[in-house]
Order: sequence, then C-alpha cells, then structure tokens
Amino acid sequence: MRRDKLFETAVGKPLNRVDGVAKVTGTAKYAAEYKLKGLTYGVFVTSTVAKGRIQQIDSKKAEKLPGVLGVLSHLNVSRVLYKIIKGPLAPDPGEEFKLFQNDRVFFNMQPVALVVATSLEQAQYAASLVNVQYAEEAHQTDMAKRVGQAFTPYYSLDYLRGRAGSWKAAPVKIEQEYQTSLQVHNPIEPHTATAYWESDDKLLIFNKTQGVNGTRQQFAEYLGMPPENIHVHAPFVGGAFGSASRMLPHEVAAVLGARMVNRPVTVALERSQVFNMVGYRPYSLQKYAVGAGADGKLVAIEHQAWGSTASYDQFVERIVEPTKSMYDCPNLQAIYKLVPLDMSMPSPARGPGETSGSFAMESAMDELAYALKMDPLELRLQNFADLDLNKNLPWSSNYLKECYQLGAEKFGWSKRSTTPGSMKNGSLLVGMGMSAGIYKAERAPASAGVTLYADGKVQVRSSLADTGPGSATIMTQIAADALGVDVQQVSIEWADSTFPQAPPQYASHTTASAGSAVHDAAVALKKKFAALDGMEELPAAVSYTALLKKHRLEKLEVVSASKPGEESKKFSGKSFAVHFVEVHVHPLTCEVRVARVVSVIDAGKIMNPKTARNQIMGAVAWGIGIALMEEGLVDHRYGRYINNNLADYHVPVHADIPSVDIHFIDQGDGHINPMGAKGLGEIGIVGFTAAIANAVYHATGKRIRKLPITLDKLL
Repeated sequence: MRRDKLFETAVGKPLNRVDGVAKVTGTAKYAAEYKLKGLTYGVFVTSTVAKGRIQQIDSKKAEKLPGVLGVLSHLNVSRVLYKIIKGPLAPDPGEEFKLFQNDRVFFNMQPVALVVATSLEQAQYAASLVNVQYAEEAHQTDMAKRVGQAFTPYYSLDYLRGRAGSWKAAPVKIEQEYQTSLQVHNPIEPHTATAYWESDDKLLIFNKTQGVNGTRQQFAEYLGMPPENIHVHAPFVGGAFGSASRMLPHEVAAVLGARMVNRPVTVALERSQVFNMVGYRPYSLQKYAVGAGADGKLVAIEHQAWGSTASYDQFVERIVEPTKSMYDCPNLQAIYKLVPLDMSMPSPARGPGETSGSFAMESAMDELAYALKMDPLELRLQNFADLDLNKNLPWSSNYLKECYQLGAEKFGWSKRSTTPGSMKNGSLLVGMGMSAGIYKAERAPASAGVTLYADGKVQVRSSLADTGPGSATIMTQIAADALGVDVQQVSIEWADSTFPQAPPQYASHTTASAGSAVHDAAVALKKKFAALDGMEELPAAVSYTALLKKHRLEKLEVVSASKPGEESKKFSGKSFAVHFVEVHVHPLTCEVRVARVVSVIDAGKIMNPKTARNQIMGAVAWGIGIALMEEGLVDHRYGRYINNNLADYHVPVHADIPSVDIHFIDQGDGHINPMGAKGLGEIGIVGFTAAIANAVYHATGKRIRKLPITLDKLL
C-alpha cells in the first residue's frame, strides 16, 4: 500500500453508503430479525383508561392456552427482578414511570401486562383474553385546560438580558400567539427489542436504539448489573430521530420477559403502540412579542413558551433557544414552562425544541417585516448578530449572510411582489416566504479503534449508531484521509457496545464527536507506524504493508479517546440555515401545495455531499408534514388517540414533495473539531415551517399561527 501524492482524498466526495447494499438486498438485520434458538414472542396488554389504578388482572384464560409461557405484570415482576438483583428491590421512585412498577395508570394504552408465547399469533390471542379491572380517575389531556397548572422545569431555560418588557415602548411592535400540534414519530421500522439471558448475569440485547452505550448504561442502573455484563447490538435502525433515545417499555418488557421464561423474547410494537410508547413532539403554545425602531433595528424580544409533558415526569426541550442567539437584540426575555398532561412522555423529535420555537420566532419576524413595510430578507440582514449575545462569545464560524445571499439568488427572491395575494400562476395564488434557522454545533467525548492489516485493509470500530444519516460511511472517509489510503481499503463495524464508546446519535454531534475519535485514532496509528522505525513522522512514500512485513507483524492497531478542548469556552458553535419556499394555493378549495424549495446550509465542511443532501431532503419532507399535515388527534374524553395509524395520521408522500434545491456553503469550522464539520442532521428543519406559513400569508393574506395549516384554517 503506497502513500504518495497520487492518493485521492475521500472527504467531500459523494460516496455511496457502506451499508447501502445490505439494506436494499435485505441482508441487513434489524432488531426483530434475530431468530435466536428457542425464540418466544411478547405482546402487551394495554390500559383502557387514561388515569387510575389497576384493581385486578385476571390472566387465567390466557395462561391455559397452548404455547403460552407466562404473563408478566406488576403482580409478579418483583419475583423476576429478584432473580436478577438477588437482594432488596429499590424503593418506588415515586412519579417516574417504570414498566410494571406498581398498579398506577398514567396514560391510555399504557402497558399493564406482557404475554409471552411460543408464537406471535398465540401471544396476540392470549393477550386479548387478559381481563383488567380499573379504578378510573379524572384525567386531563387538553393542554388549553391545564395551562394554569404550568410550572418552571427543574432545568430552567429562562433568560434575561437588558430590560424585561422594553418591547412595549418600541416604535413598531408585534405581539402574537403561535401554536404547534402534537406530532408523532412514525419511523418505517416499528420499535423492537430482542433480549436473551446468556447466563444469570450476562444479558444480550438486539434493539432499535440511537445509542448502544446508552441502552447498556440504563439497563445496568435499572438492574443493578455491571455495564460490561450487558451486550447491546444495533447496527441497523429503520428511522429514529429521537424516538429511540432512551430506555423504552418494550425493551424493559423483553429483558424481564426473557428472564421470566428463561428463553429469548422479542417484543415488537404495533403501529398504534408506536404512537403511545416511544415519545412524540409535544404541544407548544408560544407568545412572541418583538419591538423595533422605524429603521427595522430590533429593540426588544419577549418569548414565552409552554410545552406539554407527562404528569409523572418532566420533558424539557430547547424551544426558546433560537430566540436567545439568532438576532442582534439588546433586550431579550425568554420564559419556558411545562404543562403536565395525563399522557405518555414526549421525546426529542428532529430539531427538538428549536423546530417548534423557530416557527414562532420566524413567523413573528415576518409579521414585523410587514408592519415595517420592509423586505423580510432585509430585516434579517439588518439584525444579523456579529456574536452570540446569549453566551457573549464570538461564533466559531458563521456564514449566515452568505446563506441569505445565495438563497435569494437561487430562489429569485427579487422577483417577489411585496403585496400579499398579488402573484398568480394561472388560477392559483402564489406565495413566497423565507425564514432562517440556528442549531447548536457541539462535540462530545468519543473513542474509536483503527486497525491496519498486513494485506493493506483498514478496519474501523466504534459503537456509534447510524440510524440512516450515513455516519458509518463518513467514518470510513475520515479514516481514509487521515491515514492517506484509498477509501476502498477501509471498512467499519459499528453500533455494538463492545466497541470503543461513542455518544448516542442525536443533537447533530455524531460526525464532530465520533469522527474526531476516528481521525485521532488514525493519526495515532500513523505515528505508531513511524515509531516502528524510530521516526516521529512517517514519510509519504513509505508503505504500511512494507513496515508490517519488515517487523513481522500481522497488524497494527490503536484505540484512541477524543474529547472537546477549550473551544466551547472561547467560541459559540452553531449551524445556520436559510429557507426560501414557494407555495401555490387554490383560491376556492384553499388546498396548499409547496411548489419549490431552496435551502442553503452552513454546516461547516461537508463530509459527503450525497448523504448531506439526503439529510436536508428528509428535513424538508418532515417540515412539509409539520406545516401542512401532521397532527396527533386525541379524544380528550378518553385521553386516547383517534388517528393512531398511517391511514389517518397524514404524512407527506412523494407527490407532496416539490423540487428541492439544496446548497451548502461548505466552509470548514476550524474550532469545533479537526475535520471542520458542524452539525447537519437537525438544522435542515429548524425554521422551515415558518417559511411555509410565511409563504401562505403572502399568497392569501391570511396569517395562520397554529400548525398544521389545514384547509379549515384558510377557508
């Protein structure tokens, strides 16, 4: 293997995914597809009330059926846990929900029992025979009726700079209320876990997770086991984006069920259960006030937000964070409160908090532009923040102005008429709207191993997850360039808890974190090769394979730990986006169609343009869903979803997605990590829904402040 000037770099190239062939040919194994010897199947019995206590569970009929191995509930879970913990059980932690912990019911369709049988059909039928009696209590799932009980979360996001309330004295001001609906995770792969106790103190889990180390650590704490005794394996995940970021009921059920029957157990959620057990984007109610001078310079902003949470725990998301940093505004107050509902726990959903919060922020900025009789783009440029006033730090990099300029040019923003309702395409009303987005760009500690073999092959190992963004592919590119070898020589194994530790895949930090570890391990391996011949650096023309042969070695390997340095204290790391959207609205039916999109992204150095574009395409599709279609509907009389299926819960299909023109500034950030990358996964959706709403206003003259923008709101 030669290392010379003929070497072609891999980073920045649109390489195919390393897992692509396995996925399209069906050889990729997902959590439900591990057919272990003696595999059994678990099916949940779920509550029919939203709040109360379980009075009785009669499972006799189910237990008598052929093939049924057991029924697990709060009545017998202590005996199963005792087999594992072998000592006094931990005290009831109070309000926190743990599966089968006690007789309390916190939400409708809460799992109250698990039937385990030798076939899925037997388990399903047996579950239907389990009779549960409840002492029902009054519940509340309507956020509007519980706002009065809102409270400040244990982790407060409240913030003040300058003077509170000073927006009221501004020459031009806007004060409006915005709402976003509950949106449900609906990944292609339903959530599944398969668990097997290899011995009394050795546990194997195949599951759908965004972080195998997180699963291992959570179960270690829950079961009182050493983490190294728990092996978690999850290389293929069919969509997650926050819905597989914590220990979930079906995972606990599989682990406890496997111990109960002493055989492997798989628990796969039905689609209706996915709505209820893996989290969702919570409701939000936001009051946004902004004041400016006649010249458009911002004077003050006040952002009040209320987000829904479960009655038994607190889900905190970054809903007011975009407001704190996006614009140059001397006076700013942000207030965030939680509203407890008798529902299951929300979870992070792509752009967690920022997606909902930026809808209010960028809608209000558009309304202010109209009040000022000013171009919405010019208003944003006028209030560009030269530093992050929230942290009082300079940006690690900021190409937002370039995003504005390139996006406006590619979209043809200058051709937009300023008067709402004045543009048409045949009989259709045409609207043009824009918005901006901001999302954190950070780095977490991570480790990776790199091995180079005598035949020239390179093996990368890391426990990082790849839930679809192409992270495994990018790691091979980073390793190839750091070693100076052809990327075809590099392969990777990932998402196994026995591999070097990487953080979970969320918050847009996988490339910056795990990528830094891979880079550092490859650099360390080069130095290790140089040390074989007593050199500090390895000359470019020296062959790795020749060195291994010379020293009679079959391989050389390095495991390296990488962590952020002092840059987070010196700079504010953020990714930025600008979205331009054109909509067509039928004047009679008020049907809204997104006709075209231009998104320009500042996410540092782009590792792989193909996978990066895929990320933004996915964000645009989801953003269209949030803005125009998606809404989890709950019948508040029963606290139960009435559209918990993919026929009634509307999501975009191919016909709903227009031409999407995506551009990357592609300028490296030299402060966050050695590759120059910034977070990409979330930024494509942050602010995007406001661009659609702003375009709808431009087309119709009707300002819709509650998502989704359905026909009834425009008629």
